[in-house]
Amino acid sequence: MASDRLFELRRRTFDTPNFRGIEFIEVESKSIINHVPGNYLPFNYTINPYRGCSHACSYCQGGDTQILLADGRTRRLADLRVGDQIYGTQIQGRYRRYVTTEVLAHWSTWKRAYRVTLDDGADLIASGDHRFLSNRGWKHVTGTECGADQRPHLTLSNRLLGPGGIPEGPKHDSDYQRGYLCGMIRGDGHLSTYRYRSVSGRPYTKSHFRLALVDQEGLSRTRSYLQDRGVDVVEFQFSEATDCRKALYAIRNQRRADVEVIAQVIAWPHAPSLSWCKGFLAGIYDAEGGCSQGVLRISNSDEEIISWILGCMSSLDFKVVVEESQSQRGKAKPVAVIRIRGGLKERLRFFLSVDPAITRKRSFEGAAVKNSPPRRVVSVEDLGVEMPMYDMTTGTGDFIADGVISHNCFARSTHTFLGMDAGKDFETKIVVKVNAAELLHKELRKKSWMGEGIAMGTATDPYQRAEGRYQLMPKIIKELVDVGNPFSILTKGTLLLRDLDLLIQAAKVTDVSTAYSIGTLDEDVWRKSEPGTPHPRKRLDAVARLNAAGIPCGVLMAPVLPGISDSPEQMRAVVEGALDAGATNVSPILLHLRPKVKEVYMGWLEDNYPDLVPRYQAMYRGSAYASRAARQAFGAEVGEIIRDAGGVKRSPDPKPARFSKRSADAAARARKERAELASQQLTLI
Repeated sequence: MASDRLFELRRRTFDTPNFRGIEFIEVESKSIINHVPGNYLPFNYTINPYRGCSHACSYCQGGDTQILLADGRTRRLADLRVGDQIYGTQIQGRYRRYVTTEVLAHWSTWKRAYRVTLDDGADLIASGDHRFLSNRGWKHVTGTECGADQRPHLTLSNRLLGPGGIPEGPKHDSDYQRGYLCGMIRGDGHLSTYRYRSVSGRPYTKSHFRLALVDQEGLSRTRSYLQDRGVDVVEFQFSEATDCRKALYAIRNQRRADVEVIAQVIAWPHAPSLSWCKGFLAGIYDAEGGCSQGVLRISNSDEEIISWILGCMSSLDFKVVVEESQSQRGKAKPVAVIRIRGGLKERLRFFLSVDPAITRKRSFEGAAVKNSPPRRVVSVEDLGVEMPMYDMTTGTGDFIADGVISHNCFARSTHTFLGMDAGKDFETKIVVKVNAAELLHKELRKKSWMGEGIAMGTATDPYQRAEGRYQLMPKIIKELVDVGNPFSILTKGTLLLRDLDLLIQAAKVTDVSTAYSIGTLDEDVWRKSEPGTPHPRKRLDAVARLNAAGIPCGVLMAPVLPGISDSPEQMRAVVEGALDAGATNVSPILLHLRPKVKEVYMGWLEDNYPDLVPRYQAMYRGSAYASRAARQAFGAEVGEIIRDAGGVKRSPDPKPARFSKRSADAAARARKERAELASQQLTLI
């Protein structure tokens, strides 16, 4: 996305109840129509007169897609930054292989959302333009077999390529830490306590702990976990590097009391928890494991340790083979080699499920994509709404998103272009583009502007409280009306009604559409989950007034919060309210919780609905979504409520879309370029 370039900046605060605690950053931008690039034309265009939003909705989500980093871990797409090292793919010889690549650009947009469900239960949220790598080449989420939108697209016969599903990583709780220390110290450490007598016959007890490793990451984690238990260690260089061996570094402790604590910590548990098993496997892998030539192995000669490794592998459903090391055959105490079966998918699941500390042992650089079993597409579902999404550019042109090879992936908008964070700053530091209308006047009249549709409310709400003071939208709408440019508005702000006469005037010369986000009418739920937004019934009144005036307005009923806003009575209230208001559509979506976002939401849940915590833990265990059966039941229930309420009343004679001559020319040109790009794409597969 072309970012706004600023040349003047002024900070202001207003000591009034509506704006207390909010800082306004007034800027003069050098551009106002934002071009949102994608893999395919036509491009979307947006106008965002504000950056940041004072609505402060507690369930705002997005950016949750897990991206595979070059260190074998994952990070949310929203948290990536330019310069981050991640995995992509590259064709090398006969095969496409996994390679590390760099994030070159990162931006946000809004697009219509689709859910792609795979046969392993995974759900991928993407726009229709988004491309995944399938067994039949790159495929868009949606497309047609003929006509203007003809392009390769996903069907139920397609299988998506990639290393496999992304499991949720372990919590580094006390059990995990004890397990890690047990695996690491038993695998590679030295722990001893022995008694002896001096020359004079006086008895002495000597205690000693030492752990020496090549990799500082393993030492650092061990040292940190020991310090959490009150055991301090000394770090030193154990041996210098030679021509054929790297330097060894070590930690040690010789205090009897501390050594006794370590011995207690690494004692075998009577009933190991799953978290302990994950920690133990991470520790023993860092100590005695490795991954080379596509094989993950852990070696040891101690029968007891081997037994515990096999038990922990079984508890995590890993299939393993136990072999005797060829170099140790014939010896009194041969080394057993435990090898994980299942190829790259299971190796990656091991790395992400147990989280070893040593980065170099987590790499699968150069592995062939063909070594991972493809995942079949079960369904492609239009969610019926536009959602905030991210896009990024990498050195290879692709990346691994939720375990599949992806060209683009999206999430909620950011607030970091002025060095601010996307959390509290997003809610309390509002950037105001005070010269928005003047810029729009110029940009709409450029010869290069083809009159394509413009969406507003795509990054932040244009009718948030700040608009009451700055009044940027009336001038923006007037500029769009002057040239007959089509536009749409998504908002939660009832201030939109202030500009109703302007919208009516606009609808006479171009296409205008609006939508309101209304997740619940429950007073208590609204106050807790959407502080700062207008009352939902006032939003419904706005929907009614807009539709009565001939301005199409729909309702996004999302997210529906299980146990909080999902009772039949609560959902019926929203549906009936929307239909009574003449909503052109009602689109319900059940809450989903991606990793890390889940932690934030669960904290909010504990503060506001502590009794529901066990239900959510069970409902979203191991998945960002409720079960498919639960989602289907939810959809069927809302669908029945909509039907019982009489359904959406659609106009029997809808008005044909109106476009300026430049818009029609742009659409024709887009179709031609789309066909050319499709042809080029097919030759590259």
